Amino acid sequence: MLRKRIIFALIYSDGFFMQSRNFRLQKVGDINWLEKNYKFQNIAFSLDELVVLNATRNNKSITYFAKTIENLVNDVFIPIAAGGGIRSMEDAELLFNSGADKIVLNTILHTDPELVRALIKRYGSQSIVASIDYKKSDEIYEVYINDGATKINLDLEDYLHYLEKLEVGEIYLNSIEKDGTGFGYDFDTIKKFESKIKIPLIIAGGAGNESHFMDGLKYKNVSAVATANLFNFIGDGLPKARVKLIESGENLANWNVDN
Repeated sequence: MLRKRIIFALIYSDGFFMQSRNFRLQKVGDINWLEKNYKFQNIAFSLDELVVLNATRNNKSITYFAKTIENLVNDVFIPIAAGGGIRSMEDAELLFNSGADKIVLNTILHTDPELVRALIKRYGSQSIVASIDYKKSDEIYEVYINDGATKINLDLEDYLHYLEKLEVGEIYLNSIEKDGTGFGYDFDTIKKFESKIKIPLIIAGGAGNESHFMDGLKYKNVSAVATANLFNFIGDGLPKARVKLIESGENLANWNVDN
């Protein structure tokens, strides 16, 4: 059985890392602030992977974002998935060359499926994470692209099956309504859809403590739990969360998180 994972997501915009709540961004600090407060070399044993998302709304630059990935790679020795603004093979190549182990795709999944197929053919499906931002409206599950600004004409279930046919490696399923709340994942939606597809799910949006991780990892097709909550997991929050999950019998890689 494959190990499940804890993922920390970093939201990047215009040179700074952000706290997000319902996709409204609040500036927290630059990469120097991040290193000072999180010391990724020290907490890497608490994590299995980093996801870094470029949420810059205007004049989104892959070049500047790639430099940030390069700087993170110098301090982090766990896999990094990076995305946001990928619109060409060259954009993807730049992120891979900057140290990303995987790329995260969102808008082009809908607007340019041929490019997605080309990326999968070149890099393999295991290197491609499909990001879905969704919210519920009168029992309809709406999917959004362009940093949550544009609703598409497919509901969540249809979109999940569409991505399955594209043969992406994993799906990063993010609830816009739960984003940044710290009140727990959207378990009703996860329960409704996780068994309907074979592609593993990374669930995001709402994690505030280790009990949310534990509840999320109980689902068979959930391969990882993610949080972008910079404040709830600062300090020793992540090491303690991992210890509690391992002690509970969760199928996580077991190493000394105090290293």
